[in-house]
Amino acid sequence: MRLAAVSRRGLRRVASYGGRALRLGVLAGVASAAGAQEAYTQSDFGGVGLMQSPTARMAQEGEFSFVLSRTTPYTNYNVSLQPLPWLEGSFRYTNVSNRPYGPTYLSGSQTYKDKSIDAKVRLREESRWLPAVAVGARDIGGTGLFSSEYIVASKRAGPFDFSLGLAWGYIGNRGDIANPLDFISDKFDTRPNSGTGATGALSINKFLRGRPGFFGGVEYRSPWRWLVLKAELDGNDYKHQPQNNNQPQRWPVNLGAVFRLNGNVDLTLGYERGHVGTAAINLHSNLATHVDPPKLSDPKPEAVAYTSVPVRTSPEPQAALPTALTGDKAAAAGAPGPARRAPAQVDWAEMANALGNNAGIDVRSIGRRGSELVIHGQQDRFFYAAEGVGRATRIVDNRVDGTIDWVTVSAERSGLATVDTSVHRPRFLELLDHRLDLSDFRRSVEQDPVTARDEEVLYRAPLRRFTGGTSLGYQQNLGGPDAFVLYQVYAAASGTFNVTRHLWVDGVLSVNLANNYDTFRYDAPSNLPRVRTDVRRYLTSSDVTVPNLQLTGTRKLGQDLYGLAYAGMLESMYGGAGGEVLYRPFGQHWAIGADLNWVKSRGFRQDLSFRKYHVITGQATGYLDTGYHNVTVAVSVGRYLAGDWGTTVDVSRQFANGARMGAYATITNKSGSAGYGEGSFDKGIYVSIPFDLLLPRSSRNRATLLWQPLQRDGGARLNKRYTLYTLTNDLDSDLFDKNLGRIAE
Repeated sequence: MRLAAVSRRGLRRVASYGGRALRLGVLAGVASAAGAQEAYTQSDFGGVGLMQSPTARMAQEGEFSFVLSRTTPYTNYNVSLQPLPWLEGSFRYTNVSNRPYGPTYLSGSQTYKDKSIDAKVRLREESRWLPAVAVGARDIGGTGLFSSEYIVASKRAGPFDFSLGLAWGYIGNRGDIANPLDFISDKFDTRPNSGTGATGALSINKFLRGRPGFFGGVEYRSPWRWLVLKAELDGNDYKHQPQNNNQPQRWPVNLGAVFRLNGNVDLTLGYERGHVGTAAINLHSNLATHVDPPKLSDPKPEAVAYTSVPVRTSPEPQAALPTALTGDKAAAAGAPGPARRAPAQVDWAEMANALGNNAGIDVRSIGRRGSELVIHGQQDRFFYAAEGVGRATRIVDNRVDGTIDWVTVSAERSGLATVDTSVHRPRFLELLDHRLDLSDFRRSVEQDPVTARDEEVLYRAPLRRFTGGTSLGYQQNLGGPDAFVLYQVYAAASGTFNVTRHLWVDGVLSVNLANNYDTFRYDAPSNLPRVRTDVRRYLTSSDVTVPNLQLTGTRKLGQDLYGLAYAGMLESMYGGAGGEVLYRPFGQHWAIGADLNWVKSRGFRQDLSFRKYHVITGQATGYLDTGYHNVTVAVSVGRYLAGDWGTTVDVSRQFANGARMGAYATITNKSGSAGYGEGSFDKGIYVSIPFDLLLPRSSRNRATLLWQPLQRDGGARLNKRYTLYTLTNDLDSDLFDKNLGRIAE
């Protein structure tokens, strides 16, 4: 078989490669179908809907939307996420412009802000005769000023999309019928005026309570793609508004027009309650299908001559290898730079320099195992490993003769060897010359665990002792009583001194450039040790800070077992020492690890001083990639910074391009008690986007947007600079497979 000729480890890989190729084809089909799906419009409250009410429709998988809407006296700042085809999540700040936030001495003229979290789940998709059906809840936490629960159905008829639903609470405040659940208990007849607890707690005592009202409407897709019209029956009569903020309503019909300015911007103008004009702007993008901009700042990959190196069946030298191009032959074939030479004649220092400059690989050493060339090093530039591997193979092909059939990049991260990625050189040239398609080429790429094997060392790079750089940064706190946005712009200088490849010292020096922290006066009440609620003092005590300064060491403790140790100023609020171990089997979708730390609170100026409070903290964590839509669940159990014991559950979805949406919640033995205080328990929603999707140059860094309704002392974790799970992310073979096409870029 042809496969036997190109596999250096035999036929045991064939079935696996065939399955992976099939998965690549399926993924391509899914992406094509997603591109054909209609883009639905957002409601005033965020989430797919009409004006004030939701529909049973869902946005495209991976959609991220920011909606700013104004309907007097409310201004909504909404962010909506579509992590799964059937699940929509939103979080929102509502500005109530005719109510003060709090006392004038604290909040000045700031108007009231309400935080909300929404969720909608589709129960069934639309069929030929039956509608799509979804259930959902709005403002499910905290004060629940705008809380509502609903069931809604949607059915399309040509350009018209009709919806009809029944809602309890805010959306259905008109109360058209008696509660159909009152046969269970007469408690369902009355809806409480407030939530179960302070801001941040789940207001479950309101769910499905009170008289529900009907809502619905129609959305019309005009012959012009840029125009969508809406008409809605509002289920709210505005006679029972939160904070006694009742509004006049001349009739219960709302009208709107959506102008699709381009593929990422929608402008909505409307007329609601027969009384007020409304406006909204929706900025949206699909993180799952987002295409990164051209990398104009990257060096171009080296061109190669598409002259196939013969397939070798043994590593022994062979006399007849007429494929090496030298001198004028290489130039005539289009191969740039150095000519192909026998390994003994190659300038390996020059090759290592080319690998760093063009392929982004910080080379530690280059070795040979028969007909296999092995490049040991760390990828510092390209987020998608396949791109760096492809560039490295081009560089080798332009310099080494036909005695090398396989090119292997042995990936490292902070001194930890993670995965060997091997490319069959002749087949790679056929791929570049379009004589081989990607699915067939996948059979000529192998990924294996890094194991100690004999090899001839051809080059060993000197240790680069110092690296550093400068940057501008921005941080903010949203929704506090002092000001809606507390912000800081700062300059940062970072540096790393490498003692060995497994031991280094690094740190950050930060200098304040501009902020409005002079208005930051509120320290939240707390009955726990102030492990996080002292944040105001850390942000306002000094314009020059050292957020991080630590000594870090890594070690591979065994096959699939990794270790990490650290000591110093570990984050802006805590210093100390700790360690972590992680067992992450190669080729598996699970891992388990644990960390243990002794830390002490730092001085408020974020210098080298300490305060009295200290604690032992750490968690054991299990990670599982469920295999369902690349959903990963991480469950941590242990002790938190305030000395409380509990569990954190983090659920996230990673898309094919590496973008991730997720949410977490932490419950401890202090949650829900008076000791915890406002918020009841810790939770948050986040989006993590590779910079590679945003910038005109390649980058391995990420931008993470975290929305945490309240930061309190319970359930607080140490913000470590390094974690073993992220340091071993090169073991994610799914991300490699889904971006294999970049190997030819």
